[in-house]
Amino acid sequence: MEDFQMIMKEYEAMIHHILHSLRIYKNYDEFFQIGLIALWEAKEKFDPSKGSFTSYAYMTMKGRLLSEIKRCSKVEERQFYPKEEFWDIQFDEGAVKPLEKDTLLAYCEGLTNNQKKWVVATFYLGMNSAELAAYEKVSPSAVKKWKKGALEKIRMTVLSECK
Repeated sequence: MEDFQMIMKEYEAMIHHILHSLRIYKNYDEFFQIGLIALWEAKEKFDPSKGSFTSYAYMTMKGRLLSEIKRCSKVEERQFYPKEEFWDIQFDEGAVKPLEKDTLLAYCEGLTNNQKKWVVATFYLGMNSAELAAYEKVSPSAVKKWKKGALEKIRMTVLSECK
């Protein structure tokens, strides 16, 4: 371990030089760490019969850093970051209704007027049972009965169409 500490101090400037030559400024510390790991691997795998350690370490670190840059650029290409203006857009929820009223009423054949009111209020206007009861000036239990009857009739209609 002490051996690597000495090598690290000796080659630290080389890692900074490689990072500077590759114009790495963003995530500098992360890339520096990758350079240190590559230096450690170069120390472990170095064969003195094949040349000098300095050039082997340089090529190992630079190659590893280039591979990491390539990997990071692929990740960035696949990710989408909307521009700041995107987040400023406010949608008018009343402008587009997920179910148009006419389409919705097509499913209401055979329902009573109160049951139709519940369907429209719930799925077109987005009201809950308590809001509908207050609007229609009836009890919440009355609206629950409308709901129960409407759902039963709609289920029966859908089941009969599936057969």
